[in-house]
Amino acid sequence: MSTVDHPAPAHEIRERFGFWKRSYAMLIKEFIQLKRDRVSFAMIVMLPVMQLLLFGYAINTTPHNLPSAVLLQEDSDLARSVLKALENTAYYRFIYEVHDVDEFDNLLKSGKVLFGVEIPRGFERAVRRGDKPALLVAADATDPVAASAALGSLGMIVQTALAHDLYIGNPPEMPFEIRAHARYNPAANSSLNIVPGLVGTILTMTMLIFTALSVTREVERGTMESLLSMPIKPVEVMFGKIIPYVLVGFVQAFLIIGIGVFLFGVPVLGNLFLLALLSTLFITTNLSIGYTISTLVQNQLQAMQMSMMFFLPSILLSGFMFPFAGMPAWAQYVGEGLPLTHYIRIVRAIMLKGASMPNLRFDAAALAVLMLVAMTIAVTRFRRTLD
Repeated sequence: MSTVDHPAPAHEIRERFGFWKRSYAMLIKEFIQLKRDRVSFAMIVMLPVMQLLLFGYAINTTPHNLPSAVLLQEDSDLARSVLKALENTAYYRFIYEVHDVDEFDNLLKSGKVLFGVEIPRGFERAVRRGDKPALLVAADATDPVAASAALGSLGMIVQTALAHDLYIGNPPEMPFEIRAHARYNPAANSSLNIVPGLVGTILTMTMLIFTALSVTREVERGTMESLLSMPIKPVEVMFGKIIPYVLVGFVQAFLIIGIGVFLFGVPVLGNLFLLALLSTLFITTNLSIGYTISTLVQNQLQAMQMSMMFFLPSILLSGFMFPFAGMPAWAQYVGEGLPLTHYIRIVRAIMLKGASMPNLRFDAAALAVLMLVAMTIAVTRFRRTLD
């Protein structure tokens, strides 16, 4: 006996059409909501565009034209040929010429240069006599990626430097030697580079998000109105919100540095009090920026999105993941406006180089300026929300 297909009941047909009708209504509702939430829509568009532009144009894993200094103890034709040969490798860009060993060391310790070349007195005369003198190249190896390729190019410069000065073609034997000295991280241990940078990276992420969410949470819960009805000024509200997270930041920094020292063998050669003082400045700067973000957004989702918009260029353009000196000029200008850039230089210099305040005055001053600007904007924006 054959089966006969019966038509679906009318209520099932209505249910099917009702499902698609309700789904379509929800679809339209979400598009309308997305259109109204312009901040979220802008973040959806801007995040992939920003990532593409930064990775495509700003990031360079084989940096060139790295800032260098020369301790020139004699001004001879051969010495100038050596410097020209170094520049022709495209890795070295000499921006300082010093005549004092202390100034030479301070430039490396402060991070103003990544390489220092010392040409000793009587260098050309010793070469012509066959004494085989040594040429010293000191490298700041706190960033092994930036230093490795440049140090690897040193073997090519002997023939280049001497081809037009002493010999035609290759010399019969190397008339001088190049001694490369990787300072501060001679073993090229990646932990010594990553762990100090992680202190600033984690503090940036957590401080931004905590502060941005703490204020928007008050607004969403409706507790901000009762808070503002109290006899309290906007600056006092801001400091009351910031100070607890300064202590949280201290705990985070202590944990990261402690784990880095005891598990990964990262040294702390500098003054811990100076590191704590400048860490406080950095934490306060990020909290002020997070507070500013909270005055620009309307809800916690927007606060998270805007925090990520600030955090993404911070981690890519600060020198934490990629060599800062290898970035194009426009990317370095943007990076100089980010607190993380200056703090990574500070924490690496104190922990790995034993740097003191005179070596760090530029980055400390930059952090102080960024903190004052962020605080001024935050207080001004918060007052406007009250009017």
